[in-house]
Amino acid sequence: MAREKETSNVLITGGTDGFGRAAAIRLAEQGYRVFAAGRSAERRAKLEAYAQQGSLPIETVEMDVCSESSVDRALAEVRAKAGPIDVLVNNAGIGIYAVVEEISLDDWRRQLETNFFAVVRLTQRVLPEMRARRRGRIIQMSSVAGRMCLPLMGAYCASKHALEGMSDALRLEVAGYGIHVVLIEPGYIPTNFQPVSRELSSDYAARAATSPYAHVYQAFKNARERSSRGNTYTAEDCARVVLRAVRDTPPRIRYRITKQAAYAEFARRIFSDRMVERRILSYMGLDKFRPASS
Repeated sequence: MAREKETSNVLITGGTDGFGRAAAIRLAEQGYRVFAAGRSAERRAKLEAYAQQGSLPIETVEMDVCSESSVDRALAEVRAKAGPIDVLVNNAGIGIYAVVEEISLDDWRRQLETNFFAVVRLTQRVLPEMRARRRGRIIQMSSVAGRMCLPLMGAYCASKHALEGMSDALRLEVAGYGIHVVLIEPGYIPTNFQPVSRELSSDYAARAATSPYAHVYQAFKNARERSSRGNTYTAEDCARVVLRAVRDTPPRIRYRITKQAAYAEFARRIFSDRMVERRILSYMGLDKFRPASS
């Protein structure tokens, strides 16, 4: 593939931790001017100190992606300093895990607001200037969960499936304006995302033992523990793929990270929905709870 030479100003949401932080550093090392957005003043300060120590072109900006006014202030700050945004990396996200029957509507809204509507908000804000300049890249941090789902991940998967659908439509809409829309689909990679998700889901976990879905909660916990054992992928692996998505011309529509993500796509292409479902139930040890007639 050819390499993109023109892009320079990059805005990364959730850019001070996990995938976002790793991507900010990687892109800055390659000469991109990076604005890493985040809510935590402490994390912003740590990243700024790291950037100054290494003479990296990284600046941080305060942004709550769920707040219209916060997003507008942050974008105005970036534009005042650097001009138009060439690359938007929509990375900010959360995970709230509970069975569909028990997760509250407030948590459903919180999940979708952060992982989907916030992405739409940022995307709509940068599209006019990208269209006017007839260039730009919008990189969406999706997940293997945008293609395949596990129990307890209904809300999270719903947000990622929505992101995938919106991005596929958007790609077609902006095809004539020189704008590329790219989906990144990581599998399980340990970052601070997992402990934050456990905290966000802690009320449900605390009640899991008395839930009629207790066996499902336990199966999910066991599967997560298996995924974490022997996992050699890091946030830096994701950052390298983000760099490819920024530089490849043309970029792929989807970039998958980890064997888990590659297998999920392979399974979706080769096996029927019923076969995929049976494999998931078997992997999680939930097949023994399924009525023989189903």
